[in-house]
Amino acid sequence: MFESLSEKIQETFRNLSRKGRLSETDVQATLREVRLALLEADVNYRVVKDFTKAIEQRAVGADVARSLTPAQAVIKIVNEELVRLLGDPAKLDLGGEPPAVIMLAGLQGSGKTTMASKLALHLKEKGQRPLLVAADTYRPAAIAQLETLGKQVGVDVHSEGDKVAPPKICANALKRANKEGYTVVLLDTAGRLQIDEDMMAELEKVRDVAKPREVLLVVDAMTGQEAVAVAETFNKRIHLTGLILTKVDGDARGGAALSVRAVTGVPIKFMGVGERPSDLEVFYPDRLASRILGMGDMLTLIEKAESAFSEEEAKKIEKKMRTATFTLEDFADQLKTMRKMGSVSDLLGMMPGMNQVTKQVSQEDMDKSLGVVQAIVNSMTREERRNPKIIDGSRKRRIAKGSGTQVFQVNQLLRQFQQMQQMMKQMSSGKGRGLMSMLR
Repeated sequence: MFESLSEKIQETFRNLSRKGRLSETDVQATLREVRLALLEADVNYRVVKDFTKAIEQRAVGADVARSLTPAQAVIKIVNEELVRLLGDPAKLDLGGEPPAVIMLAGLQGSGKTTMASKLALHLKEKGQRPLLVAADTYRPAAIAQLETLGKQVGVDVHSEGDKVAPPKICANALKRANKEGYTVVLLDTAGRLQIDEDMMAELEKVRDVAKPREVLLVVDAMTGQEAVAVAETFNKRIHLTGLILTKVDGDARGGAALSVRAVTGVPIKFMGVGERPSDLEVFYPDRLASRILGMGDMLTLIEKAESAFSEEEAKKIEKKMRTATFTLEDFADQLKTMRKMGSVSDLLGMMPGMNQVTKQVSQEDMDKSLGVVQAIVNSMTREERRNPKIIDGSRKRRIAKGSGTQVFQVNQLLRQFQQMQQMMKQMSSGKGRGLMSMLR
């Protein structure tokens, strides 16, 4: 979502880094470029004005002037102000006597029902026992959609059809939760195409009946400045405790994420980053700021890896790499697991300095290359994957035919794997102990 904004800001900083000492004119020129980049990204004008003013007050000060690397000092200031703009990290309030009630609100089409199931899965993986409540009785098929999503993520759904009033449905769901031992109740309330009085009045009734600890507004990141106005209206009427941004993986310019928290003062708690049930990220301001400035996001990458790889699997692979017994069969298994973590370009974008690679090679090309590698390995027999040395000319032709590739592509993969094995042997023999100690 922030690709265009990130690219423009990073280009501005690259130009700044080529300079030695910075004059006030240099700083002003840089801030002008940052201001334009933010406005083009559809960030609220007042937010841009306050943001750049705060940077200017710090950047023209003595700290930057005395710095041995003034350009880096300015970038540091921008990063700190960006984190401040995005707010402090905010956790869900699940304390007190269970069940904890979480009320989801939002306009129709914001992805609220899908987000309810994602949040339910997230809480289930954290050890909670959630109950989804189908309180949207107006949108066609909304109840059926939530029931289907609930089955996908393995979470029970409380529904009473579309003839019972939503406040009554929520009250009955709470009675069931108390009786059956659910720890969290997620209310999927009705949305409208536009904000109207009836909608708000009903949400107020649901809030009064359910007494939620969290009232989360689901905001479509694609809506830009409209998201700010929507958030302000909802906050005035039902007193929001947090925001969830959906469709962050889309091609929105990113202005909503940078504006909505600053204008409303309501913290962003989650981001929907894809279509899969697991594509939900806890919102960390410092990590998002780091991504925008092209400095990567290793903590999120590590968390994704930890969720995809069990501790036992990680130890097993580490041992094989340390003893140089890592095979193509292991490699094929790791490819499958890695693809569960998300697209290759997204993963590379989280690595410091790798954002330029994602610009040079499209996500489609990356995924295609990964698919070719997996097809070649899958076309091998188990014996060939475990001992690639037995793969002669006739076997290569068979593998190429079976994977829909060319013999030279098979040769290329085998050569790269051989180089990787040689590197592992060097590390296991003592030449790479420094790196191996990091793996342990």
